[in-house]
Amino acid sequence: MRLVLAATLALAAASLHAQEASDVPCGGSFSEFKQALVAEAPAHGVAAETAERFLSGVRQDSRVLKADRAQGVFQMPFVDFSRRLISQGRIDRGRSNDRKYDSIFSEIEARYGVSRGVLLAFWAFETDYGTFQGDFNTANALVTLAHDCRRPALFRPQIFAAMKLFDTGDLDPDRTTGAWAGEIGMVQMLPEDILENGVDGDGDGHVRLKTSAADALMSGGKMLQALGWRAGEPWLQEVTLPESLDWSKTGLETELPAADWAAMGVAPREGSFANLPASLLLPQGRKGPAFLAYPNYRVYFEWNQSFVYVTTAAYFATRLEGAPVFNAGNPDPGLSDGQMKALQQKLEGRGHDVGAVDGILGAKTRSAIRAEQARLGLPADGWPTAELLNAL
Repeated sequence: MRLVLAATLALAAASLHAQEASDVPCGGSFSEFKQALVAEAPAHGVAAETAERFLSGVRQDSRVLKADRAQGVFQMPFVDFSRRLISQGRIDRGRSNDRKYDSIFSEIEARYGVSRGVLLAFWAFETDYGTFQGDFNTANALVTLAHDCRRPALFRPQIFAAMKLFDTGDLDPDRTTGAWAGEIGMVQMLPEDILENGVDGDGDGHVRLKTSAADALMSGGKMLQALGWRAGEPWLQEVTLPESLDWSKTGLETELPAADWAAMGVAPREGSFANLPASLLLPQGRKGPAFLAYPNYRVYFEWNQSFVYVTTAAYFATRLEGAPVFNAGNPDPGLSDGQMKALQQKLEGRGHDVGAVDGILGAKTRSAIRAEQARLGLPADGWPTAELLNAL
C-alpha cells in the first residue's frame, strides 16, 4: 500500500519534468541499452567513466514492471481511502514526531513557509515516518523503467540525475533502495528532485534522505516551496453546506473568493474563512464530506495527480494540526469498477474527455459528470451514481 502511494507520487513528480516524447530510446537488448546510456551521459554532465561504474552492476528487475502495472488503490472513494490511511496510531506518531523535530519544523516554516502538518502527512503516508522506505534497488528500478517502452521519457532523465548523486557519494547503485519507481528516502523523492531541492539539514556535508530526518524534511519543504507553496496560507478547510447550493459551481474548475461562498451559505465547520480564492470540493457528492480548497491545495497536484490521494493528504495535514474528524455524511453509493468504466465510456461517447477509461474518478471524469448531471436536470455535484449511469 505505502509503496503504491510512494511510486504514484514519483510518477506525478516526474511527469512535471519530462517532455512528451515518442522518440526516446527504449527496448531492445538491455546491455546495449546500458551502453547507449554511457554514450549519452557526457551530454548530461556525467563522465562516461562514472556512467560505466554506475551501470556496471545494474540488472533488469521484473518486480518493478509488475508493480508498475498493478496500481488500483486510487479507485477507492475518499471516505474509505482516508479511513484506511489515517489511523489513530499514525496521528499519535505524527504528533510525537512533531515534538521530537520541533526545531526542524520551525526552521522549515521560517525558511520555506511550509506548515509542519503538511510534511508530517507526506512523511506518514509515504514511509510511515521513515520505517518502510522500500526494498527495490533504485538503480535497477530506474533503468528498468527507462528501458521499458511504456514511459521512457519519465525515467531516462532520472538515471543521469542518479549518476550525479553517485558521483557525489549520495547514492550507491549497488545498495541504495527505495520504492519501485525510483524514489528515495523518508519522503520519497526522485533523483532529479534531490539534485534540485536536496538540503543538508543536519550539516554533515551530505543529503541523506534515507537516514536523516532533518535532510528529508528540509528537502521536502524546499521542494514544496519550489512547486509554488505560499507561506502562511491554509490549504484545506472543512465546511457545511446549504441544501439550496448551486452544485454546478463545485469542483476545481470554479474558484471564487471565500466571501462569495459565505454569501451562498457555505460556512466553516471551525474558525473563519481566509481572505483568499477557493474551490468547493465534494469528494463523494453533496451528501458526503465538503471542503473549501485554497490555492495551496493545488500545489499537491504538482506532486501527485490523484484527487483522492491529494485530498486525503491535505485533510490529514489539517488533522495533525488540530482539525476534527471530518463529517462523512451519508453519500449515495458509488459505482463498481465495471460500472465506472461503463460510465466513462458513455461520457466519452457524448464527447467528453475523461482522460482514460480506467475506472478511476479523476478530475476530468468528475467534470464530465457534472456537465451531464446539469444537462439531465440532476444535482451537478460530480458524484457518479447508478441513477446517472441509467439515465445515460
